[in-house]
Amino acid sequence: MRSEEWLVRRVDRTHTNDYALTLTGISEMVRDKEFVLLTGLDTYKLLDPKETRLTHDTSSGYQATLLHIESHLRRTPPTDEHIWLGHKAAMDPVSYQLVPALMALEQPRPRILIADAVGLGKTLEAGILLTELIRRGRGKRILVVTMKSMLTQFQKELWSRFTIPLVRLDSVGIQRVRTRIPSNHNPFYYYDRSIISIDTLKMARDYRAYIEDAYWDVIVIDEAQNVAERGTRSLRSRLATLLASRSDALIMLSATPHDGRARSFASLIRMLDPTVIADPTRYSKADLADKNLFIRRFKKDIKHQVEATFPEREITLCHMVATPEEEAAFDVLTQIPGALLSSRRGSAPLLRTVLEKALFSSPTACLETLTRRLERLKKMSGATLQDLQALHAIRDAVACITPDAFSKYQLLLQTLQSIQWTGKNAEDRLVIFTERIDTLRFLAEHLQKDLKLKKGAIATLDGSMSDVDQQTVVDDFGRLQSGTRMLIASDVGSEGINLHFQCHRLIHFDIPWSLMVFQQRNGRIDRYGQTRTPCIYYLLTACKNQKIRGDIRILEFLIEKEKQAVQNIGDPAAIIGAYDVEQEERVVIDIIEHGMGTGEAEYYLQTARRQDDDAAFDFADFLTGRVPTQDQASTRTRRLPSLYSSDYAFLTSALRFLHAKGEPVEADYDDEEKRLELTALPDLKYRFDILPREARPRNDRFVLSGSSKVVMQEMARCRAEELAWPQIQYLWPLHPVVEWASDKVATNFRRQEAPVVVMRQGMSKDTVIFLLSGVIPNRKAHPMVHAQFAIPFVRGQAQEAEPFDHLQSRLELGTKSLPNTAPPPGIVDRAERLLPKAIDRAIVHMAKARDQFLERNIPKLNKHRGKLKELERRHVAEITRKFRHPDRLTQGRKERETRRVLAVFEEYQTWIKDTMRIERDPYIQVIAVFISSHTTS
Repeated sequence: MRSEEWLVRRVDRTHTNDYALTLTGISEMVRDKEFVLLTGLDTYKLLDPKETRLTHDTSSGYQATLLHIESHLRRTPPTDEHIWLGHKAAMDPVSYQLVPALMALEQPRPRILIADAVGLGKTLEAGILLTELIRRGRGKRILVVTMKSMLTQFQKELWSRFTIPLVRLDSVGIQRVRTRIPSNHNPFYYYDRSIISIDTLKMARDYRAYIEDAYWDVIVIDEAQNVAERGTRSLRSRLATLLASRSDALIMLSATPHDGRARSFASLIRMLDPTVIADPTRYSKADLADKNLFIRRFKKDIKHQVEATFPEREITLCHMVATPEEEAAFDVLTQIPGALLSSRRGSAPLLRTVLEKALFSSPTACLETLTRRLERLKKMSGATLQDLQALHAIRDAVACITPDAFSKYQLLLQTLQSIQWTGKNAEDRLVIFTERIDTLRFLAEHLQKDLKLKKGAIATLDGSMSDVDQQTVVDDFGRLQSGTRMLIASDVGSEGINLHFQCHRLIHFDIPWSLMVFQQRNGRIDRYGQTRTPCIYYLLTACKNQKIRGDIRILEFLIEKEKQAVQNIGDPAAIIGAYDVEQEERVVIDIIEHGMGTGEAEYYLQTARRQDDDAAFDFADFLTGRVPTQDQASTRTRRLPSLYSSDYAFLTSALRFLHAKGEPVEADYDDEEKRLELTALPDLKYRFDILPREARPRNDRFVLSGSSKVVMQEMARCRAEELAWPQIQYLWPLHPVVEWASDKVATNFRRQEAPVVVMRQGMSKDTVIFLLSGVIPNRKAHPMVHAQFAIPFVRGQAQEAEPFDHLQSRLELGTKSLPNTAPPPGIVDRAERLLPKAIDRAIVHMAKARDQFLERNIPKLNKHRGKLKELERRHVAEITRKFRHPDRLTQGRKERETRRVLAVFEEYQTWIKDTMRIERDPYIQVIAVFISSHTTS
């Protein structure tokens, strides 16, 4: 096209029924340049393999040919359901982490909710699946949506371990993109792979139009429980539903995948597959059987695989006797008979309970609550003098609790002294969780002074901070070199973030009134990768007041229940069965307000589930099911074919070959350590735009290691340095440098030119072997059948095709040196005369492969279509049931819902047709020709 040769990277059908070709230039004038060209506007010619010119490779040891073949092998995507690359990432391979990828790859449309418990490594599981999709040519465009505190962490994990570059579109990143593109251009097309927070998407109204106009290969939604429908369709939920329709693959991550409501969980499942659930309030385990749409496991389920990585947590309950000032405040709070303190509005807790919970946190938090309530009360027409006096009496009593008289704060200081925490050891950092922002600020102010910590030693994290500030705090806390020693966080810090790298101590300054919050908080340090014993401390006040003493006993009871749940059932949320923080707190409030003892509380926890349609929906049972076992997973890994012993061996061979050809390669090699340093050439710098700024090498000098252990050690080391991003990057197939080198050596031979190799071993007399590549794609240009194979000719007669690995073994390619021998006169011409027959044989071979593919997949496809028809019938029947007797008003709603359902199924059928139906004609390419040195002319 346009007198240049292009490599087709992606094909998309346009609204005019033409094709948009995403191309990378191969020939010299356009090499490494990427364009999108429209077939309706440009003339093009498909290269006919029968016109391939054969030329003898004159390079030493046939290096040019070996690199040429290797480049083709590296561009050959797997087309089966095995794990080929993800298990080799820079991580400790554990079988259970492969299971979600295996489940997703078994689907025609890879979509899955990874709902493993806190700390099991959901980000790694997502990275494995992303790696496999990228390797299959189905992951060029990726969008990750997460919480704003998680942006940098998620971005860094995917780059450091999987070399998947995500450009961070936080408030600064979005502004940077907007300065580079015209105002009417879509920022989501500027970068193919990016990460953004759901709140950033939510705040900007014009993003909806951009999303509707964009399409991704894969979308990842982290902390997916935040986008589920909860009674009403929130803006987050509507955005997630829209995003789910804008990608082929969808990966959702959540340790708390539901809130106990059937409708809420159904909203997540419908994002994954809108066809499977007809009525979101009534569905069963059977409806989702064999769909592979979700997986959920707990620490107890996989602990036998990773005992060294999951040390047992130590739990300590710390008590301090209440001071006289506190006793006085508790007495005033429990004895004042004011009607206001015992009134409630709707389902809200009693004001007495609100004040008690605030006082359990800190006097500062209680005073703030009282101040706001007094201001509101003064504006109310029905407020009485007794009400005002009651609140003033409590405020006066609470105001007497100075820091010295605040027993829990003094207990915190004593606890820090008893565990010999001084803040001087950079490897012994501390996390303190509190629910109230006022308490957080109190602790930050007084601990700085009382512990005599350096300025900047205490960092705080709360929801009012910007996305950039939250990321900075989390990043600094994980870096050994930073001055941060203590993190005081509200519960915004309890979701997703890793705090375990330099920290194994966590203090609950406030005791949560929700078992789910226990789980989320403790999971920040008790998680996969923790190398020390997680030490968790709960601070409690011992009080003489009988009412307060009973309420604190309930909090101790919750601590014990959480501990038992983690050890036995895995999920603390299953104890109450509400599966929602607010609902769990409501249950605890009921226990406290009714003055229950622990025996009554035990019974109430088991019976307190909402009395509604969802009460009979047993999520603990629903979310367990048959999934591939870890043992099965470990047997489903495969090794990518290669002529080289490692990625390091391939890259060094490629760079040395390019240098010999005159390319200005500046590189240092350490063959023993499998490490090299490379100064980026100009055409490699061009690819820097796809890298996060932090991942771009200093002075354009890459430092690469082929050892995953070295890279993991570098990840640990870099947390001790000022630069938190690893300077040693992982040398494996997905790294941009390896991809660049593979593309470079792919052009060792000219357009439609294949090398000829004269072989002294492995071939009988008068033998010519054609090494060919065949591809049959689907309508979306994804390769569905792809094979490297050989067509041998003996004395001019074609033989049966043989797989590449047989040829590689027979000719000992990559294991023995190949001395370059000049071909006998006329032999190349003879091979060229055989070439059309070889291509015809290759077409027949690929036709058989196509028939085998159809034989395996047509029954699956027909079965899937049959299920879709049945599901469509059930959806329409549900609408008919819902609008059994429609009037003029509801008839319109019935027709709209029917049209929506039919459109959903029509879109799914179109997707299946484009994805599962494959083209008839294969694309054949001649890679190389091998001729026996004993061949007669």
